[in-house]
Amino acid sequence: MCRNIKTLFNFEPPATEAEIHDAALQFVRKLSGFNAPSKINQAAFEQAVAEISASAGNLIASLVTTAQPRDREVEAAKARARSAERFGGT
Repeated sequence: MCRNIKTLFNFEPPATEAEIHDAALQFVRKLSGFNAPSKINQAAFEQAVAEISASAGNLIASLVTTAQPRDREVEAAKARARSAERFGGT
């Protein structure tokens, strides 16, 4: 799976429509192999992104958990620490 697609469920604040759209766009790019589709494929590409965004939004809205929501800043700090450990940065 594409590493750039992040978990969007059970965060505080909740995922925005823009974040869901960005994940859908990344997914369609991965499936199609196009970063930017040709003009002839543009409509199909955009339709796929819209449909996947809608489905992902419905999924996230319908999921239920008893776990406490995760804090975005805490998770981002953990990711930065893992990256620094892995790649030796600051």
